[in-house]
Amino acid sequence: MKKSAIAAVVIGLCVMTVWAFSSVFAAQPFKWPPLVRIATPGTQSAAFASTNGWGPKFGEAMGTQVRIIPVDSEVGRYVRFTEGKEFELDTVSIADTSYAIQGMIGYADKRAYPVRAAWHHNDTPWAFVVRGDSKFKTIQDLKQKGVRVAVAIGQPPMVVAIKEALPAFLGWTKEEAEKNWTFVPASSYAENCRTVTDGKADVAYVATISSVTFEMEAHPAKIRWLALPLKDKAAWKRWLQVRPTSIPTTMDFGVPSSKGVDSLASNFIYWTRADVDQEMVYQMAKWFHQQYDNYKDTHNLCTRMSVKHFRSYLDYAFLPVAEGTVRYLKEIKQWTAADDKWNAEAIALMDRWVKARNAALDEAKAKGVKIDWQDKDYLAILAKHTKDIPVFMARLD
Repeated sequence: MKKSAIAAVVIGLCVMTVWAFSSVFAAQPFKWPPLVRIATPGTQSAAFASTNGWGPKFGEAMGTQVRIIPVDSEVGRYVRFTEGKEFELDTVSIADTSYAIQGMIGYADKRAYPVRAAWHHNDTPWAFVVRGDSKFKTIQDLKQKGVRVAVAIGQPPMVVAIKEALPAFLGWTKEEAEKNWTFVPASSYAENCRTVTDGKADVAYVATISSVTFEMEAHPAKIRWLALPLKDKAAWKRWLQVRPTSIPTTMDFGVPSSKGVDSLASNFIYWTRADVDQEMVYQMAKWFHQQYDNYKDTHNLCTRMSVKHFRSYLDYAFLPVAEGTVRYLKEIKQWTAADDKWNAEAIALMDRWVKARNAALDEAKAKGVKIDWQDKDYLAILAKHTKDIPVFMARLD
């Protein structure tokens, strides 16, 4: 046999051998760690209950033990998740995640770490409600003197929504709202809701899925919802300047009367760290999608974990998605080139925040400044490092 022929045979055998080994390697199933840990809010939360719905099914399917760990403190859970690396997943609202990265309130004195969205958990819709016999038919009808507006005084985010974000949507300043509206204080969320059906207030800001909202729905006068039209981009831009983590949506979750009305959602996401094995994240995303029908009925919130709801969230998302999840979404044609662009920008923005936050901590430590989220000297250092960084904000493009 000629040398050239022998060489060709040898090369062919080598190629076949490499291909065979590669095929065997590729065919190997992912080896799950013996324990997958998932953090949630406390045991009384719907997040804890719904995670306990799908968690056991996931563990059984993957041949691993799933431990669901409730931690009431959002800040404490963040530290255990990021710095302690005690969990592989953590379910947190996009608002609180933004607070954590941007060092707001109790997060200000904690070290920052990059996180990534692994999968969608749920989306609680919020909207403005009036009684069924109310003279107010649209959200713009509220832009007049004498409107009685309920305020849940013990709920700061709701106070901001009522006193600042709603006026902004209407094209008013908060001072104009103070001048023209009568604010009706409520000592609790439930009381805030009932002021409408009791006739004490004309409008209130409520979650469509809460039990008290179903109670309101059964009132003899019924209830109606004032839409925040998605097509009004200018109004939404003004709202987002005040409440940047709101996700505009057409509601399809909650009391029947709310369905089909344009408003907003507060989304919870299962987060993972950037340093977690992305092959594991990919396998999780694949299971969440492919096994949805097998776990969706374990809890009402689990119905919001479909790829359809995840995709709807991604249309406005502003926090980075995990590499493993992106890989799977690309495979099923649920990720686009436009998604690559905004996700890269989100990663870059998160990196800027992490770098600046940690530089502030390091400077304060070097100068002997007390590192505390209420210390003025420390907060001045933090402000200096972060002053030129944009905040995270829902995308309207």
